[in-house]
Amino acid sequence: MTLAITHDDGTAFTVRDGEVELLRYTYVPDSPQLESPKPYLHPLRTRSGRTVSLYRPHDHVWHKGIAWSLPVVGEENFWGGPTYVHGRSYVQLPNDGTQAHRGIDAAEVDADGVARFAHDLEWITQGGVRLFTERRTITARTVEDTAWALTFDTAMTNVTGEAIPLGSPTTKGRDNAGYGGLFWRGPRSFTGGTLVTAAGTGSGDDVRGQRHEWMGFAGRHDEVDAASLIVMVDAAANPHHPPQWFARSDEFACLNPAPFFSEELVVAPGETVTFRYGVAIADVASIAIDDTATAAALADRVRALL
Repeated sequence: MTLAITHDDGTAFTVRDGEVELLRYTYVPDSPQLESPKPYLHPLRTRSGRTVSLYRPHDHVWHKGIAWSLPVVGEENFWGGPTYVHGRSYVQLPNDGTQAHRGIDAAEVDADGVARFAHDLEWITQGGVRLFTERRTITARTVEDTAWALTFDTAMTNVTGEAIPLGSPTTKGRDNAGYGGLFWRGPRSFTGGTLVTAAGTGSGDDVRGQRHEWMGFAGRHDEVDAASLIVMVDAAANPHHPPQWFARSDEFACLNPAPFFSEELVVAPGETVTFRYGVAIADVASIAIDDTATAAALADRVRALL
C-alpha cells in the first residue's frame, strides 16, 4: 500500500495507509504558553488502526503523543509546566518557551513510498529571545504487513553569543529524573505494560536510567483482544549514545531515549547539534507481548533506516 500525505489548513498534515491515518503531525499547535507550545505527533496508529499515543493527559498536560521536548535549555524550559529548581523541587516560572514553525521545506511521498516532511523552526523563550534555529525532518514508511516505521531528525543551531547547556532535572539535582528529548506517551490502557530491551523485559523501575541502543513498550488495548508494540532506536551518531532511558510502565506508559539524563550537553555559539531516532509501531498477537525477539527484529529493521 502506498502512503499518502494530506495537508490540513496550514497547521498539520496526516499520513495515510489506505483508509488508516497512521500519524498526524501538528506543526503549528494551539497550546497555551504554560505547556511550551511545540509540534507533536498524535494520533499515532498501527496499520490496523489502533491508537498508540495519548494527547494532553490530565496528569501532565504538556505530554503530547511523541514530541521533541527539552526541560532544561540553559535556564529555559521547552518541556512545559514547572521547572525543577535544586533545593525547591518544581516551581512554576515564566520560562516556558515555544518551538515556532517558520516554513516547510518538503512534504512529499517519494517513488519508494516514503512519506517525508521537513520544516524549519525557531526556539523562542517566553521572554522573546531566540536561542536556536532548527531543521526537522520526519519520514514514515511501511516495513512489514503489521508494522511501519517513523524517523525523526533534528539539527539545532545555537544562534546566541553564549554557550547553552542542555540537561534534565537529574542534571539539576533530582535523582533518576533524566527525562528530555524525544518523548512518547502511550494510551491509558498501556499502563502496567511491558518494557522490552535486548537484555529482557521489565518495568519502568527496573530499566529507568539504564543504557540501551533501543527499547520497546508492549501494551494491550481496551475493547479488543489485541496488543501493540512500540520500539524506539537511538542512532549510533547521537551524542551520549547509547542513551540512558527514561521509561515508565506502572504510573503510565512512556519511552524516552534521554541524551541528557545525567550529563549536560553544552552547545557553543554557532554550533549545530544533531539527533536522529527511529520508531517502529506494530500490531502484535497478545501471546507475543513479552517476546523480546519480536522487538529486537523490529529494532534491526529501524536501525537499517538510520
